[in-house]
Amino acid sequence: MKKIFPLSVPGHQPPRVIESIKNDVRKYVKRERRKPLPEGVDFWDFTCKVGYDEATPEPKHIAEINAAIDQATVQNATSIYLEILSFPATRLGGKAKDPAKEKAPSRPAKPDFLKKKPASRPKPEARAKNRTRRPQ
Repeated sequence: MKKIFPLSVPGHQPPRVIESIKNDVRKYVKRERRKPLPEGVDFWDFTCKVGYDEATPEPKHIAEINAAIDQATVQNATSIYLEILSFPATRLGGKAKDPAKEKAPSRPAKPDFLKKKPASRPKPEARAKNRTRRPQ
């Protein structure tokens, strides 16, 4: 995603415009993370750049984007340029997981209070003894 967001939109309050920009970024990141991973890859990583225009973006970590957007509003910028590109990556500390060797997660057992209990009904003989006849 390479986009220039205006920070002041006529007819909208500035805090709502900022929240909509942050929401667009969150939606894009979630959408990219939902994509299927290629073989031998652990996760989707992101290359991010933030600036006031396309000419001067600075590299940032994905977690620092919201703070950069807030800083742009404090400095009374008219717009902000965001560049977020995803790429597949592997973890440094270990090997990639082999999906063929992984077991499917088993369903957790139901807690005791959700399990069905047998109905406690008196035996037929006991019910017959407890009945009383009405006088006629």
